[in-house]
Amino acid sequence: MRALFPGRFQPFHKGHLAVVKWSLERVDELVIVVGSAQESHTLQNPMTAGERVLAIRRALEDEGIDLRKVYIIPVPDILMNSAWVAHVRTYVPPFEAVVTRNPLVKVLFEEAGYEVLEPPPFGREKYVATNIRALMALGDPKWEEMVPRAVAEIIKELGIIRRMRELSKRD
Repeated sequence: MRALFPGRFQPFHKGHLAVVKWSLERVDELVIVVGSAQESHTLQNPMTAGERVLAIRRALEDEGIDLRKVYIIPVPDILMNSAWVAHVRTYVPPFEAVVTRNPLVKVLFEEAGYEVLEPPPFGREKYVATNIRALMALGDPKWEEMVPRAVAEIIKELGIIRRMRELSKRD
């Protein structure tokens, strides 16, 4: 079975990594959908789709995950929830299930006839991307504890912290 795991992954954190591992114990292949692919260079979406794909791929490689079982596909948003599932399907290979804890995503895919696999919360209180981004924008190194080592390296290598600090300045 092939399953879909959608998210913005701004950034890909240890909770996301745990969901990927959990999913791959239950499905043959996982399609990681990098949502809001058109968004970047904002405090809410600091990374480009390509930067997120790179960070996710490196994190999975670093964890020894067989990348032959994983697709990482950017998908831009549309502003119509009722058409979103059909929109996503145009970007990804066929799939039978969706991995999510997001209530809206769950409802949309269930209504479209997909099985929904709901993973455990995996430190949901600790691994909150909004909080991680806030720490990054402040230049607080605690953010590094919340993301896989490879993701932290990519973020530093690409200058994402500098980008966020600049974006957070007031004129």
